[in-house]
Amino acid sequence: MSCLYIYGINCGSICCIPLNIYFFTMSLKNSSVLVIDDDLDVLTAVRLLLKTEAKEVMTEKNPENLRSILSKQSFDVILLDMNFTSSINTGNEGLFWLNKIKEFKSEAAVIMITAYGDIDLAVRSLKEGASDFVVKPWHNEKLITIIKEALKRKGKAASSPSLKVDSMVGTEMLGESEVMQDIFFKIEKIAPTDANILILGENGTGKDLIAKAIHQQSLRTDKTFVKVDVGALTESLFESELFGHKKGAFTDAREDRVGRFEAANGGTLFLDEIGNISLHQQAKLLSVLQNRQVIRLGTNDPVPINIRLICATNMPLNELANEARFRKDLIYRINTVEIMVPPLRKRGNDIILLAKHFSRLYSNKYLKPVMEFDSRAMEKLLHYHYPGNIRELQYTIERAVIMSDGNVLQANDLIFSPIESTPVVKEEPDELKLSAVEKNTILRVIEKHNGNITKAARELGLTRTALYRRLSKYDI
Repeated sequence: MSCLYIYGINCGSICCIPLNIYFFTMSLKNSSVLVIDDDLDVLTAVRLLLKTEAKEVMTEKNPENLRSILSKQSFDVILLDMNFTSSINTGNEGLFWLNKIKEFKSEAAVIMITAYGDIDLAVRSLKEGASDFVVKPWHNEKLITIIKEALKRKGKAASSPSLKVDSMVGTEMLGESEVMQDIFFKIEKIAPTDANILILGENGTGKDLIAKAIHQQSLRTDKTFVKVDVGALTESLFESELFGHKKGAFTDAREDRVGRFEAANGGTLFLDEIGNISLHQQAKLLSVLQNRQVIRLGTNDPVPINIRLICATNMPLNELANEARFRKDLIYRINTVEIMVPPLRKRGNDIILLAKHFSRLYSNKYLKPVMEFDSRAMEKLLHYHYPGNIRELQYTIERAVIMSDGNVLQANDLIFSPIESTPVVKEEPDELKLSAVEKNTILRVIEKHNGNITKAARELGLTRTALYRRLSKYDI
């Protein structure tokens, strides 16, 4: 039987839950717990608390005895203090022993114990394999809940050995709905390949988490993951940011710079909001993807690149396929496999699953008992339409946890953000509509003739000079 580990950590606000697909649950009553802390009072308190809750509770003051203990017995839960007797308590002792436990090949879940809030150490410990953390002094009920949740996640992971569940720590990809099960299955299939992926979905649905999950389960997991919001790059910055430049290539180029493609070499490049780049930028991007090499601005020297490309957009695929807006040859290049991330309103009871996760996360962050939801609150959560998707739900729960004085969140505690209210759409003047039609027509004809201005002008019934004036007018 495996064991759960609880470690002390100098942290206070991060609670991360791994991607789980199956629903097997381990019972605390049938589990063994190991507690490692150099504070005898802590050891006594935990032993007395868990004596009637767990099958077995073992305590140990000296972490140096871990190897000997784990070689003789396996545990389901281990509680380990982050700081041991040392001239300087930095939290590194706990991280050191966390990694040692991994070296000992223990399958136990690990929870870190801390007396001081330090987000960086919390994130680091979770990324390095800890299951959760608890801040001391803790509420007994909260500690028991954290242990049970860690066992539950561990049980789910054990029932899905084909998934690299440990690599998903740090994401909030929770979901039991059928649509999410399909996504998890797709990730499992495509992650080990080098296929280019296009992730589609509304803002706030977690497209970046999908991209990170694919990278973490890929063969490039130990390499770099580089994210670029290409939709936010101006025409002047696009090439420099993605492809790099040499010193003196333009006015502000005061030193050589490696572009994002080179920075991601050997790993994964995630281009977010790909649907918002211009046709000119698309042509540059297509050339790099076809030739698998970049040329920094200011040089003529091609640099080979080896990347796994993942792109994302909130634009529907049928709009993306409009050649006036996006090159079809580029769509085929970036879209070997597509993943459609559903909006939260279509995920059913996943809403409650996520709400409970966020409640636990922010209860830990703000040092409050874990808050539950009454029936009316859950009904309100299920019937809201979530225009801001998971991001809106997260902020709603955080606000509710902060403002609530009790241990149960009620319907009136849940105040959805007015930011996401549907805006009043003003009718555009006819002049603007005609300008849009003219601009789109020019773009389509230029695309048709592969950028040949003479042929495009002839088809549009314009002189070259007149066409250039319109190109300047519409900033094409």
